[in-house]
Amino acid sequence: MGLPFHSRSISSMAVLWATFFFLALSTSAVVNADDAPTVYEVLQEHDFPIGLLPGGVTSYELDESTGKFTVHLNSSCSYKIDSYELKYKSTIEGVIAKDKLSKLSGIQVKVLILWLSIAEVIRDVDELQFSVGITSFDFPVRNFDECPACGCGFDCKDVNLRKITSSSSSY
Repeated sequence: MGLPFHSRSISSMAVLWATFFFLALSTSAVVNADDAPTVYEVLQEHDFPIGLLPGGVTSYELDESTGKFTVHLNSSCSYKIDSYELKYKSTIEGVIAKDKLSKLSGIQVKVLILWLSIAEVIRDVDELQFSVGITSFDFPVRNFDECPACGCGFDCKDVNLRKITSSSSSY
């Protein structure tokens, strides 16, 4: 009679330990998800400035094995910087590697009267080279130290607008 009680308590103990182990794994997975880098930190980890993306990123996915990424903005976005007008779709896709963004979709620049898709961005020391098909444009990296705001770029008059800079860790 003592034997069935003993085996039942061992079974109960095994179930209790299995439950505890499952809960511990679930909790650590949640902590790791909360500790995930922001999309702006991912850019910096690949040697890019945060200003390649506007403020307003709501989420992103990154396959670290391939570098394939998807960035989600709360809506489509456009703004003007100097003589260039930029347009971002609400979903931006591409492949990220150190010093190279390729296979980009969802970002366009207006050149004269034409909207051209930015297909690739390459960092070469302190310059960023933006490829738009058969031609490319070079800009200093320092021009992208801050994230532009949708609608107004860097010329926002709204004092309540939160500025994202390279020291920020939001989103």
